[in-house]
Amino acid sequence: MKFAENNRISHRQLYRQMILGLLAPFLLCIPGRDGMNGLSAVLGIVAAMVFFCFYVIILIRLTPAFDDLVKAAGKVAGRITGVFFLLYILMSGGYLLALLRTLVPASLITGVSGRWIAFWAILVCSVGSRKGMPGRGRMAEVSGGLLSGGILLMMVLCIPQMEGKYLVEMVQRDHLTMENMVRSFYGAVCAFSALGLLPFLMGDVEKYGSAGKTAMWAILTIGGILVGMEVLLPAVLGYDRVRLERYPVLPLLDGADLPGNVLARFDVIWMGFLLYSLLFSVGSLLHYGHQIVRRAHLGTGRFWMPAMIFLISLLEEEGKGILDYFGWYLGYIFVPGIFICHIYLFLRGKRKHKKKISATVAGVLICSVFLGGCGAAVEPEKRAYPMALGADASSEGFLLTYGMPDMSEATGQEKGETDRDAGVLQISGRNFEQIEQAYNRSQKKMLDMGHLQVLIIGKTLAEDGRWRQILDYLKQEAFVGEDLYVFEAENAAEILQWKGEDNSSVGEYITGLMENRMSGKKKAVVTLRELFYERYKEDRILQLPSVQIRNGSLEVDV
Repeated sequence: MKFAENNRISHRQLYRQMILGLLAPFLLCIPGRDGMNGLSAVLGIVAAMVFFCFYVIILIRLTPAFDDLVKAAGKVAGRITGVFFLLYILMSGGYLLALLRTLVPASLITGVSGRWIAFWAILVCSVGSRKGMPGRGRMAEVSGGLLSGGILLMMVLCIPQMEGKYLVEMVQRDHLTMENMVRSFYGAVCAFSALGLLPFLMGDVEKYGSAGKTAMWAILTIGGILVGMEVLLPAVLGYDRVRLERYPVLPLLDGADLPGNVLARFDVIWMGFLLYSLLFSVGSLLHYGHQIVRRAHLGTGRFWMPAMIFLISLLEEEGKGILDYFGWYLGYIFVPGIFICHIYLFLRGKRKHKKKISATVAGVLICSVFLGGCGAAVEPEKRAYPMALGADASSEGFLLTYGMPDMSEATGQEKGETDRDAGVLQISGRNFEQIEQAYNRSQKKMLDMGHLQVLIIGKTLAEDGRWRQILDYLKQEAFVGEDLYVFEAENAAEILQWKGEDNSSVGEYITGLMENRMSGKKKAVVTLRELFYERYKEDRILQLPSVQIRNGSLEVDV
């Protein structure tokens, strides 16, 4: 069924709503540290998919009982059931909002407080939750396919970066014991437990009795993408790094560029897809929350529910908050409880269906604000764009040399000699935080590292172990892509000061040399991602190709 009637959503809109609401939370939160990784995770997800494909039939049959929980389960039991589901709404909403306020300032927007981001997100989503279900269905109709297509394109672009030895390492390191497989299966069941809210939605689906196949296809699509990501992540980043990263999908985005590096910072596009899905998920939870309050005869949650979700996202004790406790809540409280509720309502067997149901819509306005640019809306002409970075040892500690391209020449603009941006900037300090502070005090332009293509590490730093501090610094820089080239030099600052015959900078020259003239030797080039892999696996640095100046010419030894 492609089109809906009588203010209900179609099966296709149901399918796309499920993908839009679940895909980003799954991709961000299931793999990584304290998550599910390796072959045991793949098998657990597949088993959970099979389980829920059958269980969704029971959920569809329970739809009439969820139309009025008090009538279906009794006055006391109905309200207890409503409170139980409402607690899940509050905890899940707080979790997603905490995820938003953590990821957006670190990966998309700088200079904005995470609390303000969470506030505006919950405000817009709560306003949108008062809209009708047809509008929500149309929103999913338009954007659901775009989201899944964008995620699949990202995964395809990452396939050339896969390493066969990384996959072999994953197979060797992962222990396929019965205990691990059972734990992975239950973890996947906890992740998919959000499907337990389907009875609150099915009442608004045209001919919901025949929507089982649609829900199954949505489960298989989401699970299939997740299984693919469980294989892709260790194949690109390495098994050790995936197990230690909190959100390993984020560094994967850095290398998912179009062929030929057509667009710089293309990872912002993928992050936009994930952010949009997260906002839709928050709006969905508010929608379900309003329905639970109404159907359990608990009054109204129009104002206090968004406020509670916002407060839960902010609460922390000894540095731990909802991001740390939500997994425990799912495993020990919600999943056992939801099965008990479903069994109880199924045995009660009271079915009385109503057509009217309220709706929600995700925050399009907040998306337009968030995706309108990165770096707290600083104009491009007020930014400095280094293409190369040199790191040397100095008497104070570190010396960073930034190689700026000639933006006038690069953009084809005719400017006077005094307007040219090309040059080299050197700043030294005891640590990188001190260097950044010195830059902010002395420079009028904001430093944008999103176009960095080349990193040159001085030989002293590479030998005395301080290369680890360089990697830690770059990892904290949200806009630095992991596909940049890394070299070693006796004096990185001297290399950065070199100018070619056409006045080209080191960053422009080496990038062009690697991509256009040495295609047959690319395997000998070392990228930042490969350095991270060795750091996580062996805590050692790879042998870096050297760059040096001979007779006035820049030579790269790969």
